[in-house]
Amino acid sequence: MMALTVVFTMVFSLSACGSSDDSEKKSDEKTTNETATTDNTDKGTDAAGTTPANADEPGWKADAKDPITFDWYINFSWFNKKWGGDATAEYITKKTGVNINFIVPAGNENEKLNTMIASGKLPDFLTLGWYEEGVRKMIEGDLVLPLNELADQYDPYFIKVADPAKLGWYTQPNGNVYGYPNASSSPADYEKYGSNFTSNQTFVVRKDMYEAIGSPDMSTPEGFLNALKLAKEKFPEVNGQPLIPLGLHEFTENGNYSLEGYLQNFLAIPQEKDGKLYDRRLDPEYISWLKTFRQANQDGLLSKDIFIDKRPQMEEKIAQGRYFAMLYQRSDFATQNISLYQKDPNSAYIAVNGPANSAKAAPTLSGPGISGWTVTLISKDVKDKKRAIEFLTYLISEEGNKDMFLGEKGVTYDTIDGKDQFKPEVIDLLNKDRAAFDQKYGASYTYWMLMDTNMNLAWAPPSVDPAKQMEDWTKGKSISMSEFDNLDAPANSEEGIAGSKNTRSWGKALPKLLLAKSDAEFDEIWNKYVTERNNNKQDKIDAYRQTKYEENIAKLQAFNK
Repeated sequence: MMALTVVFTMVFSLSACGSSDDSEKKSDEKTTNETATTDNTDKGTDAAGTTPANADEPGWKADAKDPITFDWYINFSWFNKKWGGDATAEYITKKTGVNINFIVPAGNENEKLNTMIASGKLPDFLTLGWYEEGVRKMIEGDLVLPLNELADQYDPYFIKVADPAKLGWYTQPNGNVYGYPNASSSPADYEKYGSNFTSNQTFVVRKDMYEAIGSPDMSTPEGFLNALKLAKEKFPEVNGQPLIPLGLHEFTENGNYSLEGYLQNFLAIPQEKDGKLYDRRLDPEYISWLKTFRQANQDGLLSKDIFIDKRPQMEEKIAQGRYFAMLYQRSDFATQNISLYQKDPNSAYIAVNGPANSAKAAPTLSGPGISGWTVTLISKDVKDKKRAIEFLTYLISEEGNKDMFLGEKGVTYDTIDGKDQFKPEVIDLLNKDRAAFDQKYGASYTYWMLMDTNMNLAWAPPSVDPAKQMEDWTKGKSISMSEFDNLDAPANSEEGIAGSKNTRSWGKALPKLLLAKSDAEFDEIWNKYVTERNNNKQDKIDAYRQTKYEENIAKLQAFNK
């Protein structure tokens, strides 16, 4: 998940729960029928044979006069933005003729997506994490269309604007590409933009509290525990409510992101050694730090809230400034941190050196990877194949990305001092109130589904505090981890079934490890977990992952030839 984390290059925070349960809702504004695919495949024309596909001209321009509404499923329940009502969405609809009806799960994303997949009927577009099993299910079930075939038939301009490395990375064994990523960075992007890359992964503290206890070193187990203790003693309450010494991502049935890859990255634990995948979960430094968290709980420094709170509850408590420290993704609380900063800059959260290995090595944080954060697919049920691939082509192009980021010239941005940039009043609102900015202007990738976080470097305004401090802290510590993406076996395979069971076993063991009353009890729980997973085909799981890792290495090397 981090990967998400990955968006983890994400500097744009969207929050709250979405609504709309009706995944099959079709807009009343349908004005075009699905374009027929017969007879004209080799000619690159539409069904009537009247509009030749042109590899040198975006197809959407010829069709922009005809309005159409696409249903677009977003597999993130926290996404609550409707299309329209803001300057950017209105501009893009006027420009392209495309309106969007977003469909967002009200509750569990997997349940909603699996129900749609089981029905065999999907909305026009779908956006979900590249790492989700639903992507594989839809491809294997022939529920989504190959983008390359749609491009060949209807809009060859797609190939001109698509990144060859991203297409190569997402090419399936049958030679087709079904999804296009956002926030993706190839090896070539690292060479070109790498010095500007940041990570979403941070260890943060509330500035005023941290300084009040002497700005201690929290990179060692002893210093970490002592700082939590001092903060709780000096600030037992925040505005009449108990201080929460440490905040983490939510616990799920599969574990806790903060205490897995996130913590392992801070400890700079390698993911491979001598070409072989390394099991970081069995690393002595990692186990030692898990015991540190166990000790924190024994010392009364872990609030019970962290074991039960979900993201909405955590956002509320962050906004109240109730956490002293957090091992957390910075983009997930950007809105709340801006609010704290505006009330009192000293009450905001800042990034500091967090848990480190015994050699005090610098963290190796997850930077942008070629897999990106999400992928967007076009379903076989799309109401108009031609308009769909044309709109996707527009969105991934430089023109589309600029529109999604800057909005309309003269409305949200102008050429100022020779550079296209937000107007002063627009950037002022962006820095002060992201939620209000989204509703009024809808720019700066409010609609992030196909954002290119490398393109936008040409237009992005300089970061300001409190975001700037955290971004700057991660620079030089962020690395690509693309070769370790997508290693898990299909969920219905022998290795996939065993892997899912072992992951759930870990999800049950992790909170028990932290709640253990002694290191001896911790060891007992740990040994039981390791034995269970080893007895459940862990060797076959590891062998499958090693094969996929080697395939990824070969893919990445091919991009450099």
